Amino acid sequence: MSPHPIRLAPGVDLRRELERRVADGEIGPGFIVCGIGSIADAVIRFANDDAETLVAGPHEILTLSGSVTKDGAHLHASLSNGAGQVIGGHVCHGNVVRTTAEALLLETPEWTLHREMDPATGFKELVVIAHESR
Repeated sequence: MSPHPIRLAPGVDLRRELERRVADGEIGPGFIVCGIGSIADAVIRFANDDAETLVAGPHEILTLSGSVTKDGAHLHASLSNGAGQVIGGHVCHGNVVRTTAEALLLETPEWTLHREMDPATGFKELVVIAHESR
């Protein structure tokens, strides 16, 4: 695995920017193993909910983790508001970085990672293919 520290600047969409960097080949597909920072408003999908929810901010990113492939990302975050109340869920598009976002992506060159629609879940799910040893 190859670690890639990432810093996202104010004003960028957190998820879209991570997806763009992998899709453009700046970094390879892999797993976000940690992330911190801040966002303006939160756009998340709660467990067992089909709809996205806008939660007025600003929010601190306490944790960020998931996978990023050329086909998209699957990210979860825990966030705290100004009163220290914590919420969490699936990170959707629309989470704009407020001051900074910092993450560590572990690139996985030993495996091919991509997403395919899974009829059982209705979502594009992660597919992992190990490369053969040489």
